[in-house]
Amino acid sequence: MKNSKLLMMLSALFMAATGVLLEFFPHEVLASVQVAADGPMALFAQMAGALYLGSAMTNWMAKAVLIGGIYSRPLAIGNFLHFAVGALALTKFSLNSPPFHAIWLLTLIYALFAVFFGFVFFTNPVLRDSTSK
Repeated sequence: MKNSKLLMMLSALFMAATGVLLEFFPHEVLASVQVAADGPMALFAQMAGALYLGSAMTNWMAKAVLIGGIYSRPLAIGNFLHFAVGALALTKFSLNSPPFHAIWLLTLIYALFAVFFGFVFFTNPVLRDSTSK
């Protein structure tokens, strides 16, 4: 079953934490990236939080499912695409940020999840032999 269970749990926890922050503290999150929280921006942040919470719940509920190769392909590609595209967008934004800014940590986290989900998506899972426990 590889380490896809650990990957799904870590990504679910990361997305849940991000979702809670965006859902319940949109003004503070927007202020931390110097974006005015007036108008629809706070609503967009809360809607993004709802998406994160939904994705977190999906990953958490699927943590015991065999993922990779042809197994749970939509789940693997959805996570890979989210983290890969997010890592690219964050990298572009980070290049205009000062060194050691918090956005660099978020960029690193996204890049790592993109690499790991890419590995899960493009490789076949190894089933553990149930007779050799």
